[in-house]
Amino acid sequence: MSSPRTPTLAPKTKVVCDVLVRDGVLRPDRVDSILARVMRTGERVEEAILDLGYVAEADLLKSLAAYYKAFFISSEKLAKVDVSRVLLDMIPHRFAEQIGICPVVFDAKTYALSVVTADPDDLEALRETQLASGAREVKPVLARPTAVKALIAKAYTGDLRAFALLERQAPPHVQSMSTMYERNAIALDPAPENAVPSAARVPAAARASSSRERVVDEQDFVRTAKPGGPPSAAQPRVAKVLDPPPPPPPVAAQAPAPPADKGVAGASFVELLHVLVSLLETSRADLRGHSAQVARLARRMAERMQLDAGTTAMSVAAAFIHDLGKMGSLHLTPLNCSEYDGHKVLAQKAFGVPERLLEPVRLPKESTDAVLHMYERYDGKGFPDGIGGKDIPLGARVLAICDTYADLISNPRNPFRKTLSPVDACAALAKYKDTIFDPNLVDLFRSTVVGEELTARLLSSRWQALVVDLDPEETTVLELRMSEQGFVVKTARSAEQALKMLAEGQTDLVISEIDLGKPDEGLRLLTDARNEAFGKDLPWVVYTRRQERAIAQKAFELGVLDYVSKPASADVFVAKLKALLEQRTSTKSPQGVSGSLREMGLPDLVQVLFHSRKSGNLRIRAREGNGEIQFVEGNVVDAGWREQRGEEAFYAMLKLADGDFALDPSFRATSRVIHQSSEALLLEGMRRMDEGLG
Repeated sequence: MSSPRTPTLAPKTKVVCDVLVRDGVLRPDRVDSILARVMRTGERVEEAILDLGYVAEADLLKSLAAYYKAFFISSEKLAKVDVSRVLLDMIPHRFAEQIGICPVVFDAKTYALSVVTADPDDLEALRETQLASGAREVKPVLARPTAVKALIAKAYTGDLRAFALLERQAPPHVQSMSTMYERNAIALDPAPENAVPSAARVPAAARASSSRERVVDEQDFVRTAKPGGPPSAAQPRVAKVLDPPPPPPPVAAQAPAPPADKGVAGASFVELLHVLVSLLETSRADLRGHSAQVARLARRMAERMQLDAGTTAMSVAAAFIHDLGKMGSLHLTPLNCSEYDGHKVLAQKAFGVPERLLEPVRLPKESTDAVLHMYERYDGKGFPDGIGGKDIPLGARVLAICDTYADLISNPRNPFRKTLSPVDACAALAKYKDTIFDPNLVDLFRSTVVGEELTARLLSSRWQALVVDLDPEETTVLELRMSEQGFVVKTARSAEQALKMLAEGQTDLVISEIDLGKPDEGLRLLTDARNEAFGKDLPWVVYTRRQERAIAQKAFELGVLDYVSKPASADVFVAKLKALLEQRTSTKSPQGVSGSLREMGLPDLVQVLFHSRKSGNLRIRAREGNGEIQFVEGNVVDAGWREQRGEEAFYAMLKLADGDFALDPSFRATSRVIHQSSEALLLEGMRRMDEGLG
């Protein structure tokens, strides 16, 4: 154990060896060979010990878990864990890979997130995970480092072969030594209460007695909810242990690996496209962020249709590349090409350019087909092949709708010569059902986009942010991450432009650099904004390379929420922004929300308010008359419609198909006239409508 090279090893390497030797799991005379291998290969010490066959995995994990005071889970059991998409959304993929942590269980009652990690003693990583996920507490579960990576690959990218290599590499005698732990999904060996800092411990209530190990089986993967919503007994299970898959075939008879586009490489390639295409579009104001927006819409459509992960990734890739090489002044959307001959002629020349540019990359056929056929029309009058209906590839039909919609809501040079609201843009798409676009997909798109947008506004979970920075390369990744997390992001490249945009209102947060062409121009922008009514109390975060104490002190004197130095992890930074806004808005009076019943019908509105436990007064204005519905903690307590009151008024308003609504969340009901639950009211109302009752 006195190798001259050990001082250069990571401190944890020697700690692991010492713990295993102390517990009698590892023979002392084998430590030098382990350290030599770690020095030679650079691998984790745990992997070196297991690969050499010196210790069984179960013994290694049990000993280290006792030292760290954490649960542990074997690779065999981890391979059977199925993590839901709801749970994965709590921690971004790239953040999970970077920090080596994968979520497995979320307890909705305590808002505690359990994560699998090879480093349960890394308190900084746990704190970053807590910040990124929004959980109140993060509980580490120890696993083999390679198994953690395999779970991340399997959960986030659908790589079903992630654990296959790990299983084949395990020596036979090690596998046989692990059978005694087959009944345990997660086990904890007790250790003194003060062994490690409290942030890395599992709560005492979850520990076993001093003489027995804590065993957690499949039943402990309980029904849970995503942070931000109320706990519910009806919420889906987010992690479960499945029956073991059949053993992998022998290496000699093994089938070839699946194409990279449906595995980890595919996810990485889509992420690369995300960044590179966004950078290419920064030079055109009318197209800036367009492809990323189309990609987000395509992903939402794919998820709504419940397409598999591989097909979704290929649809998203097509959205990112669909405008590559089409660098003229005209934006060649399917609608524009159907309306204008000039657009059509240019598109007929350029439709194959994206595929030719990326030919060396060998994109999957589904992606290239979507781009090649995005100008086909549902009535068969498009190009290049003149095919129609369901003969047009699904990816192309989805891309045509997403591309046109993004153009309508953001580009004032579209056929309507003004940017349209989401509702009006969907109405414009509907005019071309059965001619340009697939009618079923148009209806699905409308319900997906408009419904989700309005739901986000009702739940107060969508913020308007302004990023002020001269350098697009600095802000592109940040903008992408913010958009993925629900922000609507605008960008200003100067202090003057930023002030004009702030004066227009509708900004919930500013993220600004200090250097904006002139020294300390960012501070002057902040000062000018504070002197105006629109910026007096506006949440402001400084994101800069300047680290002088005097600058930071001046910024805090002007009321900034935080001062963050570049570079910072975009995922962690965005999570911090969300936490700051949520903390700030929780102390303020909620803002009202208004919209049209064409965007979301009254039954859907009632369900959203019920499940989010909202209180307030929902006022209805329609051609037939005016009414209101009062809510307390999501339940309807009173309703009025014309001369009617109570339940009958509620049932009468359910039939309204057109009109406007406005939710006043500051309203507080003084009495309760309706005593049925919102769900019971909706069921009865739907029954009456089905039976044609008045």
